[in-house]
Amino acid sequence: MKLNKIHHTAIICSDYGISKDFYVNKLGLAVVNETYREERDSWKLDLAVGGDYQIELFSFPGAPERPSYPEARGLRHLAFEVDEVHAAAAELRGKGVQVEPVRTDPVTGKKFTFFSDPDGLPLELYEK
Repeated sequence: MKLNKIHHTAIICSDYGISKDFYVNKLGLAVVNETYREERDSWKLDLAVGGDYQIELFSFPGAPERPSYPEARGLRHLAFEVDEVHAAAAELRGKGVQVEPVRTDPVTGKKFTFFSDPDGLPLELYEK
């Protein structure tokens, strides 16, 4: 078996409207498809990232919170590649998103920073 690439990342949110606004209007991701699934009282929003990858944003009524610890097992964070981290971080700050100070990866020498989505999912900007 050969894995070609990551096809999509699925995220379950607590408030669909707030998360949709964050990913579409603050991060600037393009809506590919939006579906309301009546039988599950659930929304599914497909978002394009750079034309190649996709984020699936789900809402499920009563979904439990996921415990999050800095070094817990499982998904640690989702990273987005950007051309210039300082400019991207400034743009997010201008939209009211709290962004950590920019750091430099000691192994690659690339700049990066972290911020969170409305549910506290850690997101990273990593310089190309």
